[in-house]
Amino acid sequence: MPRSHLPVSAPMESTSCDSLLQELQVLWDEIGENELERDKIILQLEQECLGVYRRKVEQERKHKDALIKVLSEREAEVSKIMFMLGEEGNRVQVEQKCTLKEQLSKLKPLLEDLRRRKEERLNELLQVQSQIVHISAELMGNFSSSGSMAVRVDDQDLTLKRLGELKCQLLELHKEKTTRLQKVNAHIKTIVGLCSVLGFDCNEMLLEVHPSFVDDACESKSISNDSLARLAETIHSLKQEKTHRMQKVQRLGNMLVELWNLMETRVDEQKKYDQVTSLIAASADDVLDHGQLAISIIEQTELEVERLNGLKVTKMKELVFKKQNELEEICRGAHMNFDSDAVQKKLVSIINSGEGDLSELLSDMDNQISLAQEQAVSRKDILERVERWRFAFHEESWLDEYERDQNRYTAVRGAHVNLKRAEKARAIVSKIPSLVETLTAKVKAWENEKGLHFFYDKKSLLETLEEYISKRQQREDEKRKFREQKRLQEQYATEQEALFGRKSSPIVKKPLAQSNLNMSMGTPNGRRFSTHLSRPTISSNSKEKKDCSKVSTTIPLNYVALSKDG
Repeated sequence: MPRSHLPVSAPMESTSCDSLLQELQVLWDEIGENELERDKIILQLEQECLGVYRRKVEQERKHKDALIKVLSEREAEVSKIMFMLGEEGNRVQVEQKCTLKEQLSKLKPLLEDLRRRKEERLNELLQVQSQIVHISAELMGNFSSSGSMAVRVDDQDLTLKRLGELKCQLLELHKEKTTRLQKVNAHIKTIVGLCSVLGFDCNEMLLEVHPSFVDDACESKSISNDSLARLAETIHSLKQEKTHRMQKVQRLGNMLVELWNLMETRVDEQKKYDQVTSLIAASADDVLDHGQLAISIIEQTELEVERLNGLKVTKMKELVFKKQNELEEICRGAHMNFDSDAVQKKLVSIINSGEGDLSELLSDMDNQISLAQEQAVSRKDILERVERWRFAFHEESWLDEYERDQNRYTAVRGAHVNLKRAEKARAIVSKIPSLVETLTAKVKAWENEKGLHFFYDKKSLLETLEEYISKRQQREDEKRKFREQKRLQEQYATEQEALFGRKSSPIVKKPLAQSNLNMSMGTPNGRRFSTHLSRPTISSNSKEKKDCSKVSTTIPLNYVALSKDG
């Protein structure tokens, strides 16, 4: 084989081979080897060189395959880890144009980073899962098993989604734990407060529920459903006991106040039981002081109530009669019927017999006083109108007396005062019909509303008004008849004077001082009529009757007025 066919790997090697081949040719020339032998030797050398190259190629091929395998394994590991981490969509592609060693060198830091992140993610998942297991055990009440339970994590799912789900679960468990712990603390606080008010040992009560509530060595309090339920049950029983004692104390407090009022107990003696009487109007939630509902206080109060009850009866008798006087005063002020003698006899009979309950009797009298006060208020408007009517009635009587005085216009001392009063009286008297009408309507409306008769000083006010209206009408008729007779008399006298001339007759006048004596005092002596409200009798004045009879005897019965033309 010619020398030119020999493989040359490098210039230095080529130079070395050429020199050796030249030296070999020189040796062959010196030896005298023929060409055929030389060719055999050269062919043998070439075969040996090819074997060396072939082995080297095979070795390098194996090295390449190993690198490809390593590269494939690492790429597979990268894919697996990225899949486990949930980042398969972010896989880094290595350029295929690079050599295998370059590809491996580029893939190495990525793989190391993924391995580190995988380890971190796994540790994070283990930490979260261990917290979940621990809190779940606390919620279940399994304190002893929470530390020994094996924590298992699915290493095939190390994604952020899985971590987020576990964190959400852990967050919910933390919230649940916080909520339960708040409930437990609130329940414990409530139990401590209730025990303080009732005088119980709170540690003993809590120990019965769970030792962790009183044992300082326990790292955390029990927050299991069972513990919460037992705490709630304890609170319920304590609240029932508190309500029961509260009702008892309030009942005793009311009895104390009632007895103190009856017995007129001194304030300094009452202050001894301020902690009891202060709870009368309070609710159960307002009672927070230590020992305020302790059994010792209740027993002490019961003894005091029992002592005061022994002194109650005598004082009750005095109070009953005091209430009777109060009721009598209300009825008297409102002009209502009240038979005080009969009521007093009845009360004395009940008290002496001992059959009636004095408290109920007092309560009944309070109700009667309340009803009397309500009725007095409902009668107030009518009573005010009655007073106005009585005033107008008296003014009317005075005005009638004043108008019958023939010398009322005589210039005497005080005449102008009576004249002014007469003007005011006429204005008042003119309103009497409407006043009586309104008063009658008010009384009827009151009677219809109440279903009772309106009595004024034991007499029906409606009957009194009707009687007044009837007598007033009768009086008006008499006054009208008197004026008509007087007019006829004056007309007859005028006609007689025209026919026969004026006839002198002595006129007897009352002395001015006498005629105006009563007027100057402001109130005339005579009264025209009255009702039971003012006592005078409803009738015409005797003077009016005399004047009427005088007129009737003066004028002929068959008198007919003569015309002036005649």
